[in-house]
Amino acid sequence: MQASGKNAGLGLALVSACAFGGSGVAAKPLIEAGLDPLHVVWLRVAGAALVLSPLAWRHRDLVRRKPLLLAGFGLIAVAGVQAFYFASLSRIPVGVALLLEYLGPALLLGWIRFVQRKPVTRAAAAGAAVAVVGLACVVEIWAGLSLDPLGVLLGLAAACCQAFYFVFADQGADGEDAPDPMGVIAYGMIIGTLVMTVIARPWQMDWRVLSGYAALDDLVVPAYALLGWVVLVATVFAYVTGVVSVRKLSPQVAGVVACLEAVIATVLAWILLGEHLSLPQIVGGALVLSGAFIAQSSRPTPPAAVDPAVLDLERTRV
Repeated sequence: MQASGKNAGLGLALVSACAFGGSGVAAKPLIEAGLDPLHVVWLRVAGAALVLSPLAWRHRDLVRRKPLLLAGFGLIAVAGVQAFYFASLSRIPVGVALLLEYLGPALLLGWIRFVQRKPVTRAAAAGAAVAVVGLACVVEIWAGLSLDPLGVLLGLAAACCQAFYFVFADQGADGEDAPDPMGVIAYGMIIGTLVMTVIARPWQMDWRVLSGYAALDDLVVPAYALLGWVVLVATVFAYVTGVVSVRKLSPQVAGVVACLEAVIATVLAWILLGEHLSLPQIVGGALVLSGAFIAQSSRPTPPAAVDPAVLDLERTRV
């Protein structure tokens, strides 16, 4: 039963990574059509909040039971990741910002080991190290090394927020009063929307872009169709499968598997946007896949076996 649960969790983590990885491919044509990147983020989060609002009402008791969890998930796991990443993006190269954000799984391992004082498996640590090296190749970090210190700090802040996404996703999962992940995500999107509204100022958006068309390489598609993909698949579906996978696996394993998002995003950009991959990117993708495989191969330490002779002796004493 435990093995089947882990396999299901791994499958959900891979599906979530694919869904998250597809966000950039759909968002980039919208940005090129005239939308500001922060406005695309606001549409993404606000659209997800609207879709999930019935679930927020259904799980309204969470506001009383888990207010800090909901606030943390919305402020950090939703708004924080987006805001810090795009702020970093405005000051340093895209590849470097992406690599910094995906240092989140490595930071997560440090949090589990040194703050929560829980053991970290060697497989998870080795997998994270291999995945980080692979990510450096995927984003070709050497292509732009004139770094702004503030941009680097903002990228690391995005990584910290991403690490806490996995912490919040796993929060209370083992207790009897475990919060429903759908309710947590719904309220997280609502709170994230409120925060992003202040940051993105959507009233300054050019709403006419959404009624037009955007270019997906040689294919022209309605802008609202791309937005629908970003909201429904790359946000709602991605967050739901991601949070459930964390609860079935563990934050440390799910975090490393999530590194596949960057690889999937790069591959999809190659297929759908005509952005060809270089040899280092292909090698890097293979390394990230290897890191994810190493991390998920970890097994909990089984309880020590008891010698049957000792059991017989104990029964004799009783």
